[in-house]
Amino acid sequence: MTHYQLVAKNKQRSFLIITLFIAFIVGATYVMAKGFGYSLSLVGWALILSGITSFFSYYYSDKIILGISGAKEAKRSEFFDFYTVTENICLGQKMPVPKLYVIEDSAMNAFATGRDPEHAVVCATTGLLSRLNRSEIEAVVAHELSHVRNYDILLMSIVSILVGFIALLADWMIRMSFWGGGRKKSDNDGDNQMGAVIAILAIALAILSPFVAQLIQLAISRRREFLADASGVEMTKNPEGLIKALSKISMDTEPLEAANKATAHLYISDPLKNTKGAIHTFAKLFNTHPPVEERIAILREMSRK
Repeated sequence: MTHYQLVAKNKQRSFLIITLFIAFIVGATYVMAKGFGYSLSLVGWALILSGITSFFSYYYSDKIILGISGAKEAKRSEFFDFYTVTENICLGQKMPVPKLYVIEDSAMNAFATGRDPEHAVVCATTGLLSRLNRSEIEAVVAHELSHVRNYDILLMSIVSILVGFIALLADWMIRMSFWGGGRKKSDNDGDNQMGAVIAILAIALAILSPFVAQLIQLAISRRREFLADASGVEMTKNPEGLIKALSKISMDTEPLEAANKATAHLYISDPLKNTKGAIHTFAKLFNTHPPVEERIAILREMSRK
């Protein structure tokens, strides 16, 4: 499979997962609202409020994440390869050159953030920049620029809003039901029985929905990593560079101190090093990144084309 075919395939899979995720959120919200006896308009206002508050977090995401990570602006004279490979890729792809930052840490990792290509940031650790050669740094930068070009930061922000919304909504409905909220009584036994069934289903969804939504969020995050790998190779035409970079990064067992669970999905490789030993399918469901071995195997297939 060529990198063009892989990009197309990953886009189709991502679209399918996102469509199913939105359908799940809408369906779960409807059942919970009906089961607990709340107006759908009230739920709609809750979603709007959640979206407005999350928008400000997204709008200032670069500043927030850079502050949390303790990143500082990279100097061209000190990180010449980092600067020049970024400029070369952006020139070839007709993309705005992002701001470049570094994290003073010997762990090997990198991430991209920003609300759009015109306000993007690519950040790498000093450990990564000092231990990779120029072609490997180019491969990592291309991967991160692919996240920017594919608007993955926007997508994951929207997904995070939906996950947070369903978690807050489920918690709010359960709590309100204990304080007198819920379905009105009916004189019709059939209506009462149907209402009881819907109420039980609503309670089950209220308990399980946040868990299911988080699993889908992680699945989307893993799928975007595959897409960024393929898109990055499309930019550089050098899958071997990314293969070598991922191999070196995977051999680095040092967790990144500046990372946390909220920002882990942004990095090119799990900065918390939670994926090591995650062999079973069930364990993989909780990973923010696909196994490096699987990513390298796909890239090797691309390099043979």
